[in-house]
Amino acid sequence: MKSDIKKTLEAVQRGEMSVDEALLKIKTEPFEDIGYAKVDLHRKARQGAAEVIYGAGKTPEQMIGIAKTMLQSGQETVLITRLDREAAEQIGKAVSLDYRREARIGIVGKLPKADGIGKVVVATGGTSDIPVAEEAAVTAEALGSEVVRLYDVGVAGIHRLLSHKEEVMTATVIIAVAGMEGALASVIGGLADCPVIAVPTSVGYGASFGGLSALLSMLNSCASGVSVVNIDNGFGAGYLANMINHVEGKR
Repeated sequence: MKSDIKKTLEAVQRGEMSVDEALLKIKTEPFEDIGYAKVDLHRKARQGAAEVIYGAGKTPEQMIGIAKTMLQSGQETVLITRLDREAAEQIGKAVSLDYRREARIGIVGKLPKADGIGKVVVATGGTSDIPVAEEAAVTAEALGSEVVRLYDVGVAGIHRLLSHKEEVMTATVIIAVAGMEGALASVIGGLADCPVIAVPTSVGYGASFGGLSALLSMLNSCASGVSVVNIDNGFGAGYLANMINHVEGKR
């Protein structure tokens, strides 16, 4: 994924932008202090993706202030995670908000055109895992990846997963979301030739310990190429999958 600074320098090289114009764009203030938050305005330039607003624990007014600051600095898409419906309704009165209820994500601005090197596949063990999977899928889409959803393909009926072998085997990166014993990640890891990001969910009966059982199973996977994020961390999985889907060769 090209940073804004690299794109600016390439524009200067092609003669599409003057040196003075590039300098003005690059030396924008790195952050803006709005009292209750120091909004990181240079994160997209450094990392390829803008700061994301974590909604839990913030008031609607605070989220509106942060989002407006980002929009005013030129950010076209602002992502708000862990956003409940009541807060989303208030935010939507102040800025244009696309609220994805199942993912608990709000998107301020427009979704970018997918420009990754391939596709991100998001698979779930069961229907109960979909909220976490949607957090991952919407995050990846909002950052510029094309996403393919394979829901309810868990190992209790493994033929459901095997009917999607083409999607699994042609993916650039796969996010495997599962609760219970978390076996889905190992099975997918044994089929795919791409990185697999395992997301344990808190779905399961008593001995699943709120997702700890799935977490430990995924950490102990015998399938190579499987990495693991925290319990119910769909955002972290979607963000990492998008980074992998935008990897460029560095010379």
